Amino acid sequence: MAATAARKKHRKATPNSPRVGLYPGSFDPPTNGHLDIIRRATRVVNKLIVGVAINPGKDAMFTLQERIKIVEDEVRSINNGLAAKVEVRSLEGLLMHYARDVGAACIIRGLRAVTDFDYEFQMTGMNARIAPEIETVFLMASENHQFISSRLVKEVGILGGDIDSFVSPRVARLLKKRIAERKAVKR
Repeated sequence: MAATAARKKHRKATPNSPRVGLYPGSFDPPTNGHLDIIRRATRVVNKLIVGVAINPGKDAMFTLQERIKIVEDEVRSINNGLAAKVEVRSLEGLLMHYARDVGAACIIRGLRAVTDFDYEFQMTGMNARIAPEIETVFLMASENHQFISSRLVKEVGILGGDIDSFVSPRVARLLKKRIAERKAVKR
């Protein structure tokens, strides 16, 4: 009951308050496309919270804590002051309740192709009904990242393909190691 009351008292942005954005996702693993959206979102908001979601419907390659650490390390490696504007947290529960709890003024979503649009259009409508005071901002994927998805990166890696152009060198090493560990367990 107290959490519901707190959500209803969503902090209104004032001219002097920082504009907080929330970029939710599973980030399993974080791709170059995710990092591109993070970089670009920090131009739109003063503070960006990357919400690493627990998604029971997905077979995670990395644990929640591993994914948070990987995203934190990736953000720090960008080396342009970005880390000061980005906070990585776990995201549990209903997105719009979480957005209210962290004081987000907007949800940041990346769009890769027309197929993303239909899903995002439905989600935006539902989210607006739940929390009309929170906007959704869509950033189109950069041309060289439009086809990248975590699911496809994992699939290519599991099948022995080259994933180096889709993720950072650090993420590629971690993913290859995790794939090898899983294959060893299955033997």
